[in-house]
Amino acid sequence: MTVRRTILALTGSFLALLGSPGAAQDRRIAITIDDLPGPPGGLVSNDVAFLRENTRKLLEALTAHGVPAVGFVNEGKLFVAEEGPAGAGARTDILKMWVDAGLELGNHSYSHKSLNRTPPDEFQADVLKGERITRLLLAEKGLTLRYFRHPFLQVGLDLDRRRAFEDFLRVHGYTIAPVTVDNEDYIYAALYADALRRGDRVTAQRVGAAYLLSMGTVLEFCEGVSEGLVGRPLRQVLLLHANSLNADYFGEVARLYEARGYRFVSLAEALEDEAYALADPYVGAWGISWLHHWEVGAGRKRTPSPDPPDWVAKAYEAVTR
Repeated sequence: MTVRRTILALTGSFLALLGSPGAAQDRRIAITIDDLPGPPGGLVSNDVAFLRENTRKLLEALTAHGVPAVGFVNEGKLFVAEEGPAGAGARTDILKMWVDAGLELGNHSYSHKSLNRTPPDEFQADVLKGERITRLLLAEKGLTLRYFRHPFLQVGLDLDRRRAFEDFLRVHGYTIAPVTVDNEDYIYAALYADALRRGDRVTAQRVGAAYLLSMGTVLEFCEGVSEGLVGRPLRQVLLLHANSLNADYFGEVARLYEARGYRFVSLAEALEDEAYALADPYVGAWGISWLHHWEVGAGRKRTPSPDPPDWVAKAYEAVTR
């Protein structure tokens, strides 16, 4: 069986398990993609030529499904010491591919530091350092930089620190980009990239199939938590990364969501959902989804998220050891 036929069979099996979406369901989701121009650990190669092709494939899949995605940039990834100014220019041109495709860019900080472990002044300086090129690229299209995504989804270890940083973001014109659907795709991406670097396409296919099944499992989980919180489908925000796995598989992910009755909407439209005004006092070491933030705000225990299959977890530990 070919890779594509295997994927389609697995996706169809999962959708049959879920059942058809109800006619009255209003399911909308915004797609956000972190670590632009690309996370080295999730790429088969981080050289400019590969990164350009990876971006082309990912943008092609997004465009084919009419996805108004926001890509969150770490401008520090534009500068690779051995490449010099020419490399930085070439990587900036790769970022430009996103805005040329009609998509929006957001700030993910310059260095992807942890808010929990970085002094406040240093972290704020890193945020401002991470907006210089992105602002210029957006301005060329008549757009304004407006979204910030917390690295590691870490919002602070205490509430005073969290609120002070949120005030800083407001002063600088940023809206926080929350996340409600997160299946830790970076775990699968690390295994996928490692397999392809070694020329092991059988393992790469196995990882890709497991990834698609996990996307369905996590989607069903998030729908259930959403119903428990607000009694209806809320407008979800999905977190992905600009890795090789999503460049190759996002089209299948999109088809899975479409078959489940979802419409792809802008982040701005998703955030119009009144659920995003729910009480959110969460602080802590873990970067967790806003669904869990809201469970904490409602005085509930966090609903345990689905874990990756045991073989995936063990393989990830071995690859990253």
